[in-house]
Amino acid sequence: MTDVWSRRAFLTAVGGSVVLIGSPAFQAVAGTVTSVHDAMRTVWQGLVLGTEFSATEEPFRTRLTKLGAQAGQWRSSMAPATGSLWPDQVFTTDPEWMAQSYYRLRAMAEAYVRPGTGLTGDAGLRTALLTGLDHMHAQAYNASQARYGNWWCWQIGAPQALLDICVLLYGQLSASRLADYCAAVDHFVPDSAVASYAGTSTGANRVDLCRVLALRGVVGGDSAKIALARDALSPVFPYVTTGDGLYRDGSFIQHTYVAYTGSYGSVMLGGLGMLFGLLKGTAWEVTDPGSQIVFDAVEHAWAPFLFNGLVMDAVSGRAPSRGVQVADPLQVQMDDHTRGHAILAAILLLAEGAGSAERARWRRLVKGWAARDYYSPPLADTTQSLSALARLSQVSADASVTAEAEPVAHRLFPSMDRAVHRRPAWAASLSMASKRITHYETGNGENLRGWHTGSGMLCWWGATSGNGQYSDAFWPTVDPYRLPGTTASRKVLADGAGGDWGASRPDATWVGGTTDGEFASVGQHLKGLGSTLTARKSWFFLDDTVVCLGAGISCTDGVGVDSVIDNRNLGAAGTHALTVGGTLQPGTLGWTASFPGPGWAHLAGFGGYVMSGSGTFRALRQARTGKWSDINRSASTTSLTRRYLTLWYDHGTDPTGGSYAYQMMPGATAAQTSARAAAPGWLTLLANNTAAQGVSVGSLGFTGVNFWQSGTVGALQAGAPCSVTVRERGDGTAVLRVSDPTRTQTSLALVWNRPVAQVLSQAASVVSASTGTRLQLGFGSLTGQAGASQEVVVRLG
Repeated sequence: MTDVWSRRAFLTAVGGSVVLIGSPAFQAVAGTVTSVHDAMRTVWQGLVLGTEFSATEEPFRTRLTKLGAQAGQWRSSMAPATGSLWPDQVFTTDPEWMAQSYYRLRAMAEAYVRPGTGLTGDAGLRTALLTGLDHMHAQAYNASQARYGNWWCWQIGAPQALLDICVLLYGQLSASRLADYCAAVDHFVPDSAVASYAGTSTGANRVDLCRVLALRGVVGGDSAKIALARDALSPVFPYVTTGDGLYRDGSFIQHTYVAYTGSYGSVMLGGLGMLFGLLKGTAWEVTDPGSQIVFDAVEHAWAPFLFNGLVMDAVSGRAPSRGVQVADPLQVQMDDHTRGHAILAAILLLAEGAGSAERARWRRLVKGWAARDYYSPPLADTTQSLSALARLSQVSADASVTAEAEPVAHRLFPSMDRAVHRRPAWAASLSMASKRITHYETGNGENLRGWHTGSGMLCWWGATSGNGQYSDAFWPTVDPYRLPGTTASRKVLADGAGGDWGASRPDATWVGGTTDGEFASVGQHLKGLGSTLTARKSWFFLDDTVVCLGAGISCTDGVGVDSVIDNRNLGAAGTHALTVGGTLQPGTLGWTASFPGPGWAHLAGFGGYVMSGSGTFRALRQARTGKWSDINRSASTTSLTRRYLTLWYDHGTDPTGGSYAYQMMPGATAAQTSARAAAPGWLTLLANNTAAQGVSVGSLGFTGVNFWQSGTVGALQAGAPCSVTVRERGDGTAVLRVSDPTRTQTSLALVWNRPVAQVLSQAASVVSASTGTRLQLGFGSLTGQAGASQEVVVRLG
């Protein structure tokens, strides 16, 4: 199958999934409102076109002019023929091109009804639109056509665009045309498409299908269709424990095994906002109390992954590989910022149906995210719809809305093997894989080399620097075998290795950790993709650092194994200075060197690294060239070059029992990095082996241990595999968090060699105090919260 412009990219680029509530910008085409269905068409026009912006002010004036120019070009190049409407979009074997043709027609319809395009109400454009719609109906999308190729094109992509056109041009379409188009939608999207919550009818896909059914009812005056759409939303709302949907811990899964908050999750959020807006105030208004789960998820599931306007790639599945699509008429790159902007606009849309307190807080959050996005300002984002820009512009200009500051927090998402760490000056995300969550997703020719993103990839951004680290052509130019934070075999893998749609899941269960909401202990039993590699990896997230440990690194692939400390994208011409142990290193491209540990390194403009272990670490400065088409078959073939500074441990060929220990200090100066390296007493390494990994920092009252098996580490003795985080507080109390990442236990005995005067929580009982404090923890109460931890608060003796 030939891939084209991302199907979901269309939904934001021409106004489909992130839009505004309000009156239509050009009502003449809607006719006279005489029924509830007419009224709902008027509401949908407002949703699609947006309101509250001036067509003569920027950025709207320029965008409208470009829309008119593009519509005019498509009108001129339209050449109806057997199997195509445009010569470059032959759809006889690939329905992607059929959907793309409808996308063009939809954009042309928008140019026809919007003021300021230069083609508003243009008779020639109207004629071209009617010709195109008739041709597509006769050639491809009709009630007698058999479906072929990708189901999504027939059930979501094409019908959503077609029905939008029907609303925008409603007064210009004959009754027979409308009947034919509705019959085609009924053929490809029958009521049975939402009969069961399974297969391709779950999560974001279910919301998209409900959108089709609801709008089909509105266009065709079929109230039963609208009621069906509303009722079919209900299975989307409840928390799930397996498969697609929202989890209690804030995870969002699509395709059964893929962390997808930033892509499919965005589509679901925007789609629900659209439907809530369409149905509000009608007999079909969504009143299911379960819908509150979606409102709660704005801060519980989406907000943790939004930073300075971007959404972290760790939760965007295969979307980071899309870049610049060949079929995108604008040739604009999609990245973590454009995906983030779409979510910001979706939150503002959803806020219209939320309570006043939620609406006010979400507007503050969005204003803060947008204001801090200096790398890619949302109002300059040409991938966003005009309606999305209008709402973002309105909240940014509203002086009564105070921008919310970034939070200081740590969040674990055990149901999708992800973690997020937020500090005042930086943020980080961690991507892992297990029996439950895939190493990476490939499919439809996308994300062909994302093999190792689940092997402990640790991404980070500074509050005022590095916000384009993964946006600036990172994915097509980075060495896919040396992603930051990962341990990986250099074994050559084929594009798409491991299989499509999340098939590449390792047979590992100990993946997860514990957090007190600020600091955390996280671990991963790593098993390499298509490799014999095994390793134990741990991360201890603290105030100004992430302590990274690796142990038991073994492999028999016959090639080298690397543990990547970091791999920083320096941009097209970056010359950021590297200092190692106080000595400035060469800035020449191609330079590489090895350094004995322990030691430290500092990369100007980014931060510092303290290598605590004795192993040798290496550095490489290089320029790398790649194309988006290397990792996504529908993407641009233009060559791009970016410079990188890579730090890593080379474990050699077929290592047995390799290890590492280092600190990553985002934003640290060279002096701060040097001082940390010169203060070995600040950090105590308690264990780093295949039985356990743990550290303590006395000044923070922190102890974290990941027990890979039962045993004793420092003052902690665990009766079974578990993760433990201890925070001793200055008020004479301590908080212990314990979890079972393997999800196999119902209870655990934990001994803390510390006198405890009183257990202040009821989550545990004191069994014995003869050799310290023995706590009996039960995990049975956490049913439905897989991977969740038990908290114990004690008063120290």
